[in-house]
Amino acid sequence: MGRSAVKPAPPLYERDFHAWLNDQAAKLRDRSHNELDWDNLAEEIESVGRSQKREVRSRLERLIHHLLKWQFQPGRRSESWRITISEQRTFIPGIIDDSPSLKTFPAEVFAQAYAAGRHAAIDETGLQAGVFPAEPPFTLQEALDSKFLPGEPFAPWDILRD
Repeated sequence: MGRSAVKPAPPLYERDFHAWLNDQAAKLRDRSHNELDWDNLAEEIESVGRSQKREVRSRLERLIHHLLKWQFQPGRRSESWRITISEQRTFIPGIIDDSPSLKTFPAEVFAQAYAAGRHAAIDETGLQAGVFPAEPPFTLQEALDSKFLPGEPFAPWDILRD
């Protein structure tokens, strides 16, 4: 009769990611460099950097999406659109303040973010794709400028309160 082989438990990284993170942090603090899970730790650190880039790109796409709606649907402008625009303009520089090496990243992805924001505006509004220019009608600097809103001028009472 053969013995049944007992499978070893999977590593902590695979069983409980949160517990693994806490374990690795404790080992770093203790300077227990021989006990660190170097490969997975390096991968996770790189992942954090990618996450910050995704956050900047996502917020830029959302900003562009709402700026396009603002510009091309003046009769539907709402307080929630204005707030969303303002939030993105606050969060993007905040992420960059925390990670100055990302300073040039918005310019690097502006064209991609515009394409995605344009697509979202087309999907949400139901307007024909031709309504929204294929090339951005505003610059990155304008998009991030708290004083800039594209399209027709408006009075505060023109904005729908929702």
